[in-house]
Amino acid sequence: MTLPSPRTTFLLMFLAVIFVLGVAFYMEYAMGLEPCPLCITQRVMFLGVGITSLIAFLHNPSSIGRRIYGFVVSLWALGGLYFSGRQLWLQSLPEDEVPACGPGISYMVEVFPMAEVIKTLLTGDGNCAEVHWTFLGLSIPGWAAVGFVGLILFGLWQAFRKG
Repeated sequence: MTLPSPRTTFLLMFLAVIFVLGVAFYMEYAMGLEPCPLCITQRVMFLGVGITSLIAFLHNPSSIGRRIYGFVVSLWALGGLYFSGRQLWLQSLPEDEVPACGPGISYMVEVFPMAEVIKTLLTGDGNCAEVHWTFLGLSIPGWAAVGFVGLILFGLWQAFRKG
């Protein structure tokens, strides 16, 4: 069995991100699950992985470029893993230690100073501690963490693979 080419691997990472973001939008619009601030931040991290992977696929770089793209993919995914871990931590807090819930992000963007919106997107609020959906015992940020770990590994594989 031959391994997929680096170019094909970048395409597969891009398609994986499209699938994940498709599921996220399905959960939001079809299932009615409003994303919390940390969910939105994780989507941005997935989008960073996807855009980087798409550019790498289209560029089809040589060995050095492939390494750079692989590391950039891993950095985006590492950021996403941090934010999904932060949300999992918030979900594990006792109820009396959970931060207060804030308004929705669309309202915050319209009314609050941008620094406050960014702070909320990076740290989360009480909305991020709520578990609305699980599958096989993992909540949404748990599955996001699994995805980010996979993307980190694929990015590093791209950076260090031969050929």
